[in-house]
Amino acid sequence: MEKLLVSITDAAKALSLGRTSIYELMRSGALETRKMGRRRLITADSLRRLVEGQD
Repeated sequence: MEKLLVSITDAAKALSLGRTSIYELMRSGALETRKMGRRRLITADSLRRLVEGQD
């Protein structure tokens, strides 16, 4: 089963970016996030859209 949500660290590794760049993409709205308890997770769909250039 594919992950629906990924951590900021995993997203940074997947995109070959630093954590700061991931936070900037989150602030700009390019990456959608969900709050799960104390953790902020990124939706896999928003990662896919970013990579495919739809965002």
